[in-house]
Amino acid sequence: MSYAEKHLIQGETIEYETKLHWIVMLGHAGLTAFFVLAGAALLVFSWNTRHSADSHSTILVWIALAAFLVAAILLGVGLVKRNATVMAITNKRVIVKTGLAGRRTVELLLSRIESVVVEEPAMGRMLGYGTVIIRGTGGTPETFDKIAHPLEFRAQVQSQISSGQKQA
Repeated sequence: MSYAEKHLIQGETIEYETKLHWIVMLGHAGLTAFFVLAGAALLVFSWNTRHSADSHSTILVWIALAAFLVAAILLGVGLVKRNATVMAITNKRVIVKTGLAGRRTVELLLSRIESVVVEEPAMGRMLGYGTVIIRGTGGTPETFDKIAHPLEFRAQVQSQISSGQKQA
């Protein structure tokens, strides 16, 4: 059960959910690939030098295993960061939660939202990510970077706002 589902108020339903785009994993994936390749190279090198008189192949194997461990940790940290962000639009609010150990939540009532701005860099337009800036009445703008499908997120917010105005 997601954070948004756990914190619904009476009569509230989730209309749309999204998360961070996979692009946030690029740095973690690049470092992971580096450490995996370094570990593999060390294993190959230790295998090739195993028969020489001054072989340090055991040490190289341990260093390679350490590189693989670092790669797994880096990938795990990236996945946890990505999956610890929840973005939901309900029929009453916009809910955004980031973080796992240290948590930041933003909950904006739809009736209090003045504007939703989407910024998409050229690469973001091609890959489907961008920054969403939500400005509430009398408040400071809330910025959410690298959201998957930001135009759909904005459309869903506007749709919920307009359907809420029709009911009132």
